[in-house]
Amino acid sequence: MSEAPGGLVMRAAVIRAVRAFFEGAGYLEVDTPLRLPSLAPEPHIVPQASGAWFLQTSPELCMKRLLARGYPKIFQLCHCFRQAERGRKHLPEFTMLEWYRAASDCHDLMAETERLLGVVAGALGSGGELVYRGQRIALAPPWERLTVAEAFIRHAPVSVEEALARGDFDEVLVQHIEPRLGVGQPTFLYEYPAALGSLARLKPGDPGVAERFELYLAGVELANGFSELTDPAEQRRRFVADQEAIRSQGRDPGPLPEKFLDELTAMPEAAGMALGIDRLVMLFADATAIDQVVAFTPEQL
Repeated sequence: MSEAPGGLVMRAAVIRAVRAFFEGAGYLEVDTPLRLPSLAPEPHIVPQASGAWFLQTSPELCMKRLLARGYPKIFQLCHCFRQAERGRKHLPEFTMLEWYRAASDCHDLMAETERLLGVVAGALGSGGELVYRGQRIALAPPWERLTVAEAFIRHAPVSVEEALARGDFDEVLVQHIEPRLGVGQPTFLYEYPAALGSLARLKPGDPGVAERFELYLAGVELANGFSELTDPAEQRRRFVADQEAIRSQGRDPGPLPEKFLDELTAMPEAAGMALGIDRLVMLFADATAIDQVVAFTPEQL
């Protein structure tokens, strides 16, 4: 077994603390299907087929349909599946925490995430910090908030506009920016370029950026959230563009999630967040790889 000493014990404690936080905040825990006839088309994610259907890459679309049906505060702990994702911080089957809140925006969820990790740290008796690979990360809020444009100016050899034009935004982000985020305290990287916020609302007054953010601790991307797009016509347009991008890669994007698009008209203004539980446990356990905090890796099955 590759498990770190106490890794599964810590994992159980983290999940208990997460559930206690959301139940105490008035959220309803939900359980949506893992196997779906259609997914949100995502050019950078390869889904796992299950017969003619797919295993979910995220519970996002089903959870938003529940928002549209009148459930204003929901959370879920579930397994998600993505092909071609295996490495020190990646598994093809992983555990995701997602939560959605009506009448909220991305800034509300940033503050809520600060409270969540504070509760988890308290449950683990970590003294309000974590130590990962020799780095001390103080969890007391407020955490650093850095726009993508500011991060490129501060850390990258090119501007965000140049990186987008050259088609190497992700490479520049991973190589030059991510290792410098979440040092000393967590960092929210926010206001992503509009083209990189497929399901996010554009910022009022500045349509060049999406109200999307990612959370980093010690250079590790932990979570992704945004103010939700609720315009079905705009969402359809973005999905069709993403389908074309997938076809250009030689892949079949599958059908559009029509039932989600139909129900989007009833969805309230809301914000949603996805956080990797395996990575969260890895950080608190000071593990060198995600393999050390799961019961089994794919290679052990």
